Amino acid sequence: MENTAVITINALTKRFPVGGDFFTALKDVDLTLGTGEFTGLVGPSGSGKTTLLNIIGGLDSPSEGQVSVLGQSLNDTSHKERALLRRKHMGFIFQSYNLLPVYTVFENVELPLILNKIGPGERDKRVAQAIDWVGLSDKRDSRPAMLSGGECQRTAIARAIVHQPELVLADEPTANLDAENSHHIMKILVQLNEELSTSFIFATHDEKIMAYLRRIIHLDDGKIMNDEKIVQSDSGD
Repeated sequence: MENTAVITINALTKRFPVGGDFFTALKDVDLTLGTGEFTGLVGPSGSGKTTLLNIIGGLDSPSEGQVSVLGQSLNDTSHKERALLRRKHMGFIFQSYNLLPVYTVFENVELPLILNKIGPGERDKRVAQAIDWVGLSDKRDSRPAMLSGGECQRTAIARAIVHQPELVLADEPTANLDAENSHHIMKILVQLNEELSTSFIFATHDEKIMAYLRRIIHLDDGKIMNDEKIVQSDSGD
């Protein structure tokens, strides 16, 4: 499994209808990402990074080109098949957290396991582990309204990784957080990446995130302008 291609994209173009014309959000994108990568799609608003993330996650379809995720071609799959791929093998982190307000931290984190029909005993164990990973064991019975922004995002991270997906997609995960919480969140994600070999892709223009990335793909006007591997020093913080 080492260095297996998690994502393969060839000649991807995405157009959206605007009035009687089309807006081209992505133009002839080629991209390969391997197992365990910690990669950022960076660029200004409107550069195409969220559109690319949505296509990788099977939430949108390409107008042209080929997209393969975790060995499955997204060009030839139904909505139902893409939903199954997301549910079993992907995790999502959004800037708005997307927590269910009537559920506790524990119940929000438990949801992917219920959807994947994991039994109650195993669910309890995995949820407790995920909540512990993000440092929220003392908040397991709290509802989102009782949490800070940082705690809500940590809950969302626990929910994204509780089923130990191969791929996590994060769209501006630190956008609503201060510097201290942003660094805390990123350190948790780096640790999960290293311990579980989970592949992470971020769409961001947050400088605080970029310091943690090991690969930065610069997008502008729907095209990849630069793709750089970052050599991390071992000097610590």
